[in-house]
Amino acid sequence: MNRLVLMVVKNFTRAPWAFLKLCHYANHTDEYDEIVKYHHIQYIFDKMIKAGNVDFKVSGLENIPEKSGFMLYANHQGLFDIPAVVVTCPHPIGVVLKKELANVPFIKQIAKCSYSLALDRENARQSMKVMNIIVDELKKGRNYLIYPEGKRSRDGNKMNEFHGGSFKCVIKTRCPVLPIALIDTHKVLDEKGSKPVEAQIHYLPPIYYDEYQGMSSKELAELVHSRIEAKINEVTAERS
Repeated sequence: MNRLVLMVVKNFTRAPWAFLKLCHYANHTDEYDEIVKYHHIQYIFDKMIKAGNVDFKVSGLENIPEKSGFMLYANHQGLFDIPAVVVTCPHPIGVVLKKELANVPFIKQIAKCSYSLALDRENARQSMKVMNIIVDELKKGRNYLIYPEGKRSRDGNKMNEFHGGSFKCVIKTRCPVLPIALIDTHKVLDEKGSKPVEAQIHYLPPIYYDEYQGMSSKELAELVHSRIEAKINEVTAERS
């Protein structure tokens, strides 16, 4: 059986209630505390993960800053990257999504509840507007997750180049940067069947302003890329 179908089938009795509640939160988002909405999203993703025979191995939770107002950057392997981070991160986070996903049912409601933003990488003006919104939200103490490759890697655990523009909001706010190494998350939906699969999420030590002070956004992108890549290479080397 297809893994996505399995997730739906195993959650058949709870899915309608969970989705209706999500829609209610989305339609009245200002009436509910952010952590309440975030916990519901985590609940949905957790049930999907367990129903899909996915085992996430997590490390480095102690590296997540205690104070909100930080940026998370992860390598991008597939559609399951967002649930992987959201279900394991204790702080509410918004996600920078590609515009094609902004109006997809279910994703649309989650985006509204989490203050996520849709980015059109082909439109420089719109991209700049989104980055400016993130700057303002970071100053208010909100956290955002970006996949700076721009599009998913099509080569397993090998990474694409990071786009420096994704780090301009960090340079402007001097906020902490939290690198995340995702390993084997592509297997969740790319591999046929629904046999148990393991994926890994590694929260790496945060990079604070003292370390990236004076760097350009491109240089910071290269630094974060190198740290994530080093962790991926370390893990893959250990098991080979």
